[in-house]
Amino acid sequence: MTRDGQDRLTQAQAALSRAELLLRTADELAATTSLVDIRRRVRNLVVSDLEPVYVSLVLAEGRRLRRVIDDEIPRTVETSARQYDVDPHGPTSEAFRRERMIELTDPVALRDGYGDAALAAFTDLGLKSAVCVPLPGVTGPVGVLVLGWDRAHLLDIEERAVLMAVAGYTARAVERAQLLAQRVTVAHQLQQAMLTDLPQVAGLEIAALYRPAMTADLVGGDWYDAYFLHLPGGAGHRPLAITVGDITGHDMQAATLMGQVRSMLRQADIDHLGRGPATSVTALERACRLVLPQATGSLVHGHLTPGPTGWELTWTNAGHPPPILVHPGGRVEELTAHDMMFFPTLESHEARGRRTESSRPLTPGTLLVMFTDGLIESPGVDLDAATARLLAALSARADLQSDRALPGLLEELAEEMAGAAGNVDDIVMLAVRVPAGRG
Repeated sequence: MTRDGQDRLTQAQAALSRAELLLRTADELAATTSLVDIRRRVRNLVVSDLEPVYVSLVLAEGRRLRRVIDDEIPRTVETSARQYDVDPHGPTSEAFRRERMIELTDPVALRDGYGDAALAAFTDLGLKSAVCVPLPGVTGPVGVLVLGWDRAHLLDIEERAVLMAVAGYTARAVERAQLLAQRVTVAHQLQQAMLTDLPQVAGLEIAALYRPAMTADLVGGDWYDAYFLHLPGGAGHRPLAITVGDITGHDMQAATLMGQVRSMLRQADIDHLGRGPATSVTALERACRLVLPQATGSLVHGHLTPGPTGWELTWTNAGHPPPILVHPGGRVEELTAHDMMFFPTLESHEARGRRTESSRPLTPGTLLVMFTDGLIESPGVDLDAATARLLAALSARADLQSDRALPGLLEELAEEMAGAAGNVDDIVMLAVRVPAGRG
């Protein structure tokens, strides 16, 4: 093959490689949901063709620019400047403001044009050349993509075109991720607003925890609730209703249904005072069959009644993970009695059997823990093994639990059960403790 033919073949191969890069970029970035994931995927994509040693994603945040930090990169400027706002006179800021590509090929020119701070950051990263590419958003630039090389690297026309195309795909991915993050934030705020402020209960300690999933796109239908069953008046303590439940789904509809079901269960308790939690849950299902037939899931609903030496727990379980009692001395007990899950659209209550109730005395020093399945369920983890871990964790803390604040105890349990990877589903926990020495 002639030299001219070899050159044309090399150019064709380079063009094919870059076309494949753009196709991979479009495909890879379409599946991203987080800013860190976008940065990592862009880095992995461009390294194979353009061979930079450094790839950074800098995004607009109000009137400032801020790096998307990737903890996998052991760079001093990355790990020590997590809240670093890009210098308004730096090359990244100029690329953003002027919406044009800025090439850095000469450290001396970098210092003369942008100052010693810009040169120091350049040197700290071990770079000899770099390029700052603006990310074109729908209503204006959303940030800057920065690529750096540890050698002199002059971009040719094709490389410029490739980088502008990659920047366009990156900008679309960033806007999607930011929109999703905003939706998740709003959804979590909505769910938090619908969760209950716990009442102050004489003769009981009560605490709850809600922890949204680390990886879920939106919120779910997990909830807790606690409220008095009678108005103030008379001697002694007031009975209390407690609930932990999970409406099926992981979206705004599930969160909205959760809020409606929670309110309807309160109404059912009010309308059937003195008739027990099973009656209230049955009434809730009957009402949902007419007005909320799509509301399915599981729940544990209980009534706590004060007595002369402690409290009496009466509960009904609609297909939910069993509550756990931690008795004085550390013995743990799963309250395993349960009926089928909450499912209003089944034809008749008679066909599936009436909902049942069970009771246990809660003597001084007893701790009751109710929770949703996000505490014990995760992919690849045996449910029985996870439940055993939870029981062991509660038993191990039994000697200290009477002196430990309940909110801190719940946080510890959630951390231990979730592990380093974090919880993949929402977690709700509700704990009630009868203080030792008090009824």
